[in-house]
Amino acid sequence: MSADRKPVLTGGCQCGAVRFAVYASPVRIGLCHCRMCQKAVGGPFISLAEVKHEDFAWTRGKPGSFRSSTIAERDFCAACGTPLSYRQIGGPVIELTTGSFDRPDRVVPTYATGTESHLSWVGRIASLPGKSTLELAGAETLGRIVSHQHPDHE
Repeated sequence: MSADRKPVLTGGCQCGAVRFAVYASPVRIGLCHCRMCQKAVGGPFISLAEVKHEDFAWTRGKPGSFRSSTIAERDFCAACGTPLSYRQIGGPVIELTTGSFDRPDRVVPTYATGTESHLSWVGRIASLPGKSTLELAGAETLGRIVSHQHPDHE
């Protein structure tokens, strides 16, 4: 990656051992509900931002990878386990987990795939009653917590 290119988005794992930069807006951003993606993130779906390989670089560390099928590999931080990407072997893009971006609010999904495994309750998430972390734990408890996560910036 050219040293004079400025990233438009950055991100990385929970512990900060692996960081990345994106030098152009993602091609597209979507959700995948397929069973393989559910298992890869331990959740009901994965949110991925497609980025052309030439617009992407690992800027700190090197992720571990797992060949999840005959056509794809998934990258993750070997130190903390954060899922980081999905890549079709030999494909033109890397698909980055949107939660690993420093500003996940800037990578908004516009489509869904793998809908054959869509869990029926996912559509009701927005209507669930909720509390903020402060409301749930209280100020005293929050004041005693020391985060070991890397901040959402360099």
